[in-house]
Amino acid sequence: MTPIVEELKRRNVFRVAIAYLIIAWLTLQVGDTLAPALHLPESVNTALAFFLILGFPLAIFLAWAYELTPEGLRKERDVDRNKSIAHVTGRRLDYVIIAVLILALGYFAFDKFVLDPSRDAELVQATTEAVSERAAESGKEETTDKSIAVLPFINMSDDAANEYFSDGISEELLNLLAQVPELRVIARTSSFAYKGKNVKIADIARELNVGHVLEGSVRKVGNQVRITAQLIHATDSSHLWSESYDRTLDDIFTIQDEIAAAVVEQLKVTLLGVAPAAKETDPAAYTLVLQANHMSIQGTPETFEQSIALYQQALEIAPDYTAAWLNLAVVYTVQGTFGLRSFNEAFMLAREAANRALAINPERASAHAILGRIAMEHDRDLATAARHLEHALALEPTRPYVLMVASTLARILGRSDEAIALLQYLIERDPVFPPSHAYLGQAYLMARRSDEAIASFRTAARLSPGIILAQFGIGWGLLQKGEYETALAAMQAESSEAYRLFGLAIVQHALGQTVESDAALVELIEKYEQEYAYNIAFVIAFRGEVDRAYEWLDKAVQYNDPGLSDLHTSYLLTALKDDPRWLPFLESIGKSPEQLAAIEFKVTLPK
Repeated sequence: MTPIVEELKRRNVFRVAIAYLIIAWLTLQVGDTLAPALHLPESVNTALAFFLILGFPLAIFLAWAYELTPEGLRKERDVDRNKSIAHVTGRRLDYVIIAVLILALGYFAFDKFVLDPSRDAELVQATTEAVSERAAESGKEETTDKSIAVLPFINMSDDAANEYFSDGISEELLNLLAQVPELRVIARTSSFAYKGKNVKIADIARELNVGHVLEGSVRKVGNQVRITAQLIHATDSSHLWSESYDRTLDDIFTIQDEIAAAVVEQLKVTLLGVAPAAKETDPAAYTLVLQANHMSIQGTPETFEQSIALYQQALEIAPDYTAAWLNLAVVYTVQGTFGLRSFNEAFMLAREAANRALAINPERASAHAILGRIAMEHDRDLATAARHLEHALALEPTRPYVLMVASTLARILGRSDEAIALLQYLIERDPVFPPSHAYLGQAYLMARRSDEAIASFRTAARLSPGIILAQFGIGWGLLQKGEYETALAAMQAESSEAYRLFGLAIVQHALGQTVESDAALVELIEKYEQEYAYNIAFVIAFRGEVDRAYEWLDKAVQYNDPGLSDLHTSYLLTALKDDPRWLPFLESIGKSPEQLAAIEFKVTLPK
């Protein structure tokens, strides 16, 4: 191999390859930055990457077969070795590589420290501007004095690992203030979007559409805690109130109550009944739950397992800690939804945890919302789901998780207007939470509002580029519009392999690409039969294979596939809906029009 390697070096093939790869990477990065700014379609970057990949072997071939001479480019075999200037060309290529590397490093630094923060701020601003426009159209005030965002408190501890504690304190204060009926509190996702960013308080308040901001710091050393909090008026950035607390962990709940009471007093909010107070528990259990919350938010299979272990440790110390039971239930449902634990096992564990929370405190809205979700997606008992969710909305009408699950039930019941209204209300209070926009996209799809659905899914994708179902939702909206080629490109970009195969099998069939559609369907069945039996039935029905589709619907019932909850809402199942077996099948799973119409679910949008 040595002579070949030496010849590759002599002909500068290695240098050309390195230079090409660096230039290609830089080109793709610049293209990724310019495409949104120039409002170019996503397919432009895809095509650019495709041509750059094709160009690589061509560049290698040209470097091997040709040589640059004073007379121009000539075939290598025609060049006299004694007159070859390949070594000179090699030195020039070295200079090119160094220059391009400097450019690439400069661009990387510019993108990391200049463009990234500005992109985030622009995205938040664009989203909140859209929310403000909707509020203005409906006659609401854009900003009121009785509105607040709780920013993540800064970790001032010597140990950076204590950041979970400062974040947790911020979230606990946010949840406490959210219980005040007349106070509009921006949800965690949007408030925490500014963590670690150098953005002025006035700009944050404007982007989040609030009149006040609560910020502070936390220093934790062993059992000693120092918390500093300050309330800022958004209009002139003046400090309305500030206080420092030097206490032990045993007093942490008293501190939270005092801060919340001070904020309420400063904002002149009228309380209906008793002022909200933090639920006290064992400080060691409390600390473990804050750690568990920090892990679960990271959203990886490993951190989900770590959070479960921490919640269980907290419950060993404080078995009546309802927040630990509720958060544990939520993690179990997420594991079941994303195939990290078997669906039946995950929802069984979630039900047990939610019921434990209700046994301790029957008035926990989140517990009723979790049980409503289980009844809706696992038990296929929509009447029970409606009872739980109505009670949850009565208890805490503004809690984001409750609103999200309630919107899902409204969508399943065919009440798309109610689902859309609930999600729009939720987005007004949490404008940068990606799932809210994805759920809104689903509601728009059901209402056949394709353009609005595509816009919502694109917002979700911008906020979280890898979010599951965003590209699939875009593709589905384009499919509704009959734009099959563009829909295909969106489906190919879906991050979930199962939904990518699902979407490709449908769109490729619509395009007449039978072989490709067959291959995608076969792969979907081989890899995901039990988890996605309903989706497989959907593809087969879309292809017009009615008898086979009903066989797969029976399998979906056997596997208790949660996708069956949306079966009756899809207009693309015309082939099944014209079949005499359709209504009896819907009745067997509790989804016939009469059964759905009989379910009472009253939703009153919070004021």
